Amino acid sequence: ARSPLTKGQSGARAAVAPLFTRGARVGTRLIEAVRVTRAAVDCNTNLGIVLLVAPLAAALDDFDAPPEPHEWQAATERVLQTLDIEDARAAFRAIALANPGGLGDAPEQSVHAPPTVDLRAAMALAAQRDSIARQYVNGFADVFACSAAVAAAVREGQLETATLEAFFSFLGGWPDSHILRKHGLALAQSVTAAAREIHARWHDLARNRGPLAARSALAQWDAELKMRGLNPGTSADLTVATIFATLAAAHA
Repeated sequence: ARSPLTKGQSGARAAVAPLFTRGARVGTRLIEAVRVTRAAVDCNTNLGIVLLVAPLAAALDDFDAPPEPHEWQAATERVLQTLDIEDARAAFRAIALANPGGLGDAPEQSVHAPPTVDLRAAMALAAQRDSIARQYVNGFADVFACSAAVAAAVREGQLETATLEAFFSFLGGWPDSHILRKHGLALAQSVTAAAREIHARWHDLARNRGPLAARSALAQWDAELKMRGLNPGTSADLTVATIFATLAAAHA
């Protein structure tokens, strides 16, 4: 049987082509990326990433070379302004097909019923409780702000450091949507508070005892979260989108 990591890699490879199909609507990119992922690995490995990358990838259609971050963010906002009810229908089908636990089960605009509003409006209804939906409303402000914060580390080739900084920026910034949806606000808030402490400890250990000690502390906390069944998956998805944006901008 494939390991989860291998499934994740296989799903990512499968999703690239539909996500970056030049001229395709955001909704088309979403549903096709989820379909090929399901065909490749028969499970949901990347829905959050697909939801984040699709508008960013669509915005790149405006450029023949990697854009400056502010140009890309402006193009992303233009893409978001053009989202229509057909994009919503495709996105709802994609979410239902991926079948993530609890996502899309909402009193308004449930993915299990036809949408009556455009995709951005549907995302706005969920923005207060879901960090991925919020990006559709705020023009991916959180992703681009975090990208700017870790850009120097990426330029210096410190990709692991940049990735961890991005992850802790999101997880320590507000309750993770995936944990919130599955376990409630109190537990999600406790993980956010713990993330801030672990982030500071990681810096302290890296400075005083070296990278191996710092990695060990992170691995221990990761194991503790897994033992408790806590998966900060939304923070991870936002991290992937951030690193994607940062790496692309680094070649501008």
